[in-house]
Amino acid sequence: MFIKILAAIDGKDTSMKALMEAKHLAISNHGTLRIVYVATEETDPKASLKLLTQAKSTIGDGVTLDTRVLYTEAMYGVTGIVDALANGAREWGADLVVLGSSHRQALERWVIGSVAEQLLSKIDASLLVVRSQ
Repeated sequence: MFIKILAAIDGKDTSMKALMEAKHLAISNHGTLRIVYVATEETDPKASLKLLTQAKSTIGDGVTLDTRVLYTEAMYGVTGIVDALANGAREWGADLVVLGSSHRQALERWVIGSVAEQLLSKIDASLLVVRSQ
C-alpha cells in the first residue's frame, strides 16, 4: 500500500499524466501526495512556484498534498536531478515515486541514461514510470 506518494513534475505532458496517476493512487490508498520540481541555481524561482501552483490546482480537492522545490547544483545531464529526487524521497519517507517517461532516443539514453533507471538504484521506494500513451 502506498501512503506517501512523491510525484516529480517538469511541466511536460507526460509528467502531468504521471501526476494524475499519482493523484488516483493517493486517493485510493488514503495517502498523501507530494509534488516536487527539481530546480538549479539558474531556474527562475517564480517559474518553479508557478509550475507547482498549476500542478496543485490541477489536482484539486480530495487528496492531502503539498509541494516542494528540490534544488540541485548540477546543471547538465540527469545526475543532479536523480540525486535531488532520491534525497527528497528518502528524507520524506516516500513509499512510491511517480515519474513521466521522456522517451529519449537510444543514443541520448545511452550517453546520459534516464532519470528512472538511475533513480531505481538510489531509492528504497517503489517507482512508477507513466508513459505518454
